[in-house]
Amino acid sequence: MADAHSILVVDDELSMRQFLEMLLSKKGYTVHLAKNGKQALSSIKQKKYDLVLTDIRLGDITGLDILRAVKQEHPDTVVIMISAYATTEIGVEAMNEGAYDFVPKPFDNNELCATIAKALALLTIEQEKAYRTTELKSHLHFNSIIGNSQGMQAIYQRIRQIAPTKTNVLITGESGTGKELIARAIHDNSERKDKPFVVVNCGGIPDTLMESEFFGHVKGAFTGAVADKQGLFEAANTGTIFLDEIGELSTFLQVKLLRAVQETRFKPVGGTQEIKVDARIISATNKKLEQEVIEGNFREDLFFRLNVIPIKVPPLRDRKGDVELLAAHFVEKYSAKLGKDIAKLSSYAIDFLNKYSFPGNVRELENLIERSVALSSTNIILPESLTISSHKRRRWIEGVRSERFDLEDVSSGVDLDSILSEIETAYLKKAMELAGGNKKKAADYLNLSMRSIRYRLEKIDPQES
Repeated sequence: MADAHSILVVDDELSMRQFLEMLLSKKGYTVHLAKNGKQALSSIKQKKYDLVLTDIRLGDITGLDILRAVKQEHPDTVVIMISAYATTEIGVEAMNEGAYDFVPKPFDNNELCATIAKALALLTIEQEKAYRTTELKSHLHFNSIIGNSQGMQAIYQRIRQIAPTKTNVLITGESGTGKELIARAIHDNSERKDKPFVVVNCGGIPDTLMESEFFGHVKGAFTGAVADKQGLFEAANTGTIFLDEIGELSTFLQVKLLRAVQETRFKPVGGTQEIKVDARIISATNKKLEQEVIEGNFREDLFFRLNVIPIKVPPLRDRKGDVELLAAHFVEKYSAKLGKDIAKLSSYAIDFLNKYSFPGNVRELENLIERSVALSSTNIILPESLTISSHKRRRWIEGVRSERFDLEDVSSGVDLDSILSEIETAYLKKAMELAGGNKKKAADYLNLSMRSIRYRLEKIDPQES
C-alpha cells in the first residue's frame, strides 16, 4: 500500500469524483473532494495537500486558476491536470506555471495511479531528472541498446551467446531498427573489443570504387592511383568488419567478396601479392536476401557464408513498451545537445507516440523527438510539438501530392504548419461526416484513440464535446 499521502480531487462531475475517491482510497491515499473551483480554493487555503488532481474544465473557474492558487499557497504541492480537451496554449501555460503532467480522459486506471505515485515520489524537476537517468540506465543493454520488449530480450540473449565466437553474423530488419548498434554490441562484447570495428556502407560507395575500398589498391593500378592504399578489410584485421546494406552489392563485387570470405585473403586492385586477414564479418540488410537469391540478385554461396548466425531485429511497432523508453532517452539526449531544460514527455504525448506505427522505426522516433525538443516552449513535451512534425506526413503527402498541393510553391515559401493543420482538419471533418457524428467510428476510420480524436476535435472547434 502507498503511504497515506493526501490528495485533493477537483471535478464538477459527481460520478468522476466518486470514482476517483474509490480508486485512490484503495491505493492507500487520503482523498478529499471538491465539486467546483470555489470549493477547491477554500480547501487549499485551509489545508496543504500532497497532490491536487484537477480537471481543466470546471463550472465556475478553470483548472489553471486552481493550479495558480495551489502554487501560491503551497509551492511544493504536486498538481496533475486531467482533461480530454486541453489545448496546446493551456498545456504550455500550465507547464510553465508548475503543473506536473496532463492525464487525458478517458484514462487508464493503472496509468493514472502510476503517474500519481511517481509524482508524489518526485516532487522536484531535479528528482525527476535523476529518476529518469536511473530508469534509463536500468533499461540500457550493452551500453547502447534501449528496450525490454520480448523481441529485444531474445536478441540480447543471442548477442551473449555469439559474441565470444568468430562466426559470421547476418542482421536483418527494416531500415532504422538499429542493426549497427547490435553489430557494435557483438564486437564490444567479444575478445576483439579493443581491435578495430570498421563500418562499410555497401550502398553508399559507387561500384567503380567499391573493390578498391574493400581490398585497397597499389600505386598505378588505375588512373588516379598515385599511391598504395589500404583497403577496409585490411584495416579491420584482428577486429570486426561491418558490411551494412550488403544486399546492395553488385554481382561482380559479390564474387570478389565471396573469395575473401572463404579464403580470408585477397589481392589489392592491381597487386600480385595476397594479403591475409583475420576479420570477423557481420553483415546487415533491410532486404529479404532469401528472396534476392531466388530472383538471382544475390549469390547463394555468399548468402550461406554470411548467414551462419541470423539475427532478425523487430520493427518498433512490434516492440511494445519500448517506445516510451526510447523517447525518454532521446528527450534527455537532445535536451542536453540543444541546451533545453526538458524534464519528460506528457501523458498526452506518450499516448500519441504509442498510437503511431513508426514506419521509419527508431530512426524516425529519434528525428521526431529531436524536432519536438527544438520546438518545445516548456519543460515538458506536449502533443502539439509532435503533431507539428506531422508524423503521418508520408501518407498525407502521397495521397494529395498531385491533387491538392503544388509542391513547386515550396521555393517561394509556404506556411507548412497551416498546410498540415488544413490537412488534419479536412480528415477529421470527413471522418466525422462518414461516421454520422459518431466519434468512436471516426476514431476508427483515422486509427486514433478516443482521447486523441477528442483532443484534435477540440483544437479545431473548442465547443466540440
